Amino acid sequence: MSMAGNLRKVTKLSKVGGLRKVAGLAGRRPRVDLSHPARSPLGSSVVNCVMYQDGIRVPGSADVVDAVKTVRNTGDGFVWLGLHEPTTEEFADVAGLFDLHPLAVEDAVEAHQRPKLERYGDTLFAVLKTVCYVEHEKLTATSEVVNTGEIMVFVGEDFVITVRHGHHGSLGPLREELESRPRQLAKGPSAVLHAVADHVVDEYLNVTDAVQGDVEQVETDVFSEEGGRADPGRIYQLKRELLELKRAAVPLVRPVEDLATRPMRVVDPEIQAYFRDVMDHLIRAKDQIAAFDELLNSILQAHLAQVTVAQNEDMRKITAWAAIVAVPTMVCGVYGMNFEYMPEARWHYGYPVIMGITALACVALWRGFRRNGWF
Repeated sequence: MSMAGNLRKVTKLSKVGGLRKVAGLAGRRPRVDLSHPARSPLGSSVVNCVMYQDGIRVPGSADVVDAVKTVRNTGDGFVWLGLHEPTTEEFADVAGLFDLHPLAVEDAVEAHQRPKLERYGDTLFAVLKTVCYVEHEKLTATSEVVNTGEIMVFVGEDFVITVRHGHHGSLGPLREELESRPRQLAKGPSAVLHAVADHVVDEYLNVTDAVQGDVEQVETDVFSEEGGRADPGRIYQLKRELLELKRAAVPLVRPVEDLATRPMRVVDPEIQAYFRDVMDHLIRAKDQIAAFDELLNSILQAHLAQVTVAQNEDMRKITAWAAIVAVPTMVCGVYGMNFEYMPEARWHYGYPVIMGITALACVALWRGFRRNGWF
């Protein structure tokens, strides 16, 4: 029976009877890539369901109920269930099987949550924001630079559930990488939580490295000869996109710090040491984001100063030309008055002399302004 068929049966269960079988996908696909716009290559929200014992993936196809029953009867191993943008109906029976808190379930389905770490009994619920850099040929006032998504992780003693929102941040390659390190995976569900957090934080560093190129390009353009006429909308857009990255990384500091320092029942003590490394990377990303933000503020202030200077230069030129034009305007105004006795009015050479004096005065003013840098 296909996964989609099993999932439809799951969502139609009544209060009596519990979960029907949801077909597991272990062994069917060696790699799961959800980078395309579709919700899941399997036609439903379930990406994969795998059982691990001693860090080794149990081969064969098993449903969620049987996998949970096996690990709880034997007291060995755990189940990793991956979902992509599940609906409330699709997630309801899964929540009942794993006894997930309703508030955490609501957050996992609705998404758009702030990064956080919450404890509900013996279950940890972590929210992490994923980011990816959007490639663009040239930064404009409307360019999208950073795209965000979310990963919610439920961690219990014998299960880990990952719920992903967004069209990037596929966990398929991460699952394969973990399966190549069975000793690490044998430490239990907390090893998966660490791997997911480490993967997300490493992407923060990758994105900040990419954003650095945009910041440097904006800085170069602003301090070029035509910097005063550069489009300030690009700076605002980059700051706005950087804010998305800041909202993803900064709130995550406290949850990762708790995972690295506070003893938790479902977190293996050996895994806590690995979270300290994640913390170091996260602080580095946070510092880079803060540095970019401050640099963009300085660039914006410099750009506004350049605009002010350019406007002042334009005003000086306008004022200088107005002063030069004022000389012939004044002379013409004087000799345009209807008085009979005007100076030099009846002299034969009066007109060329007055015009020559006017021209000399204009040239003298022009040279004076030019010498002072007004032209």
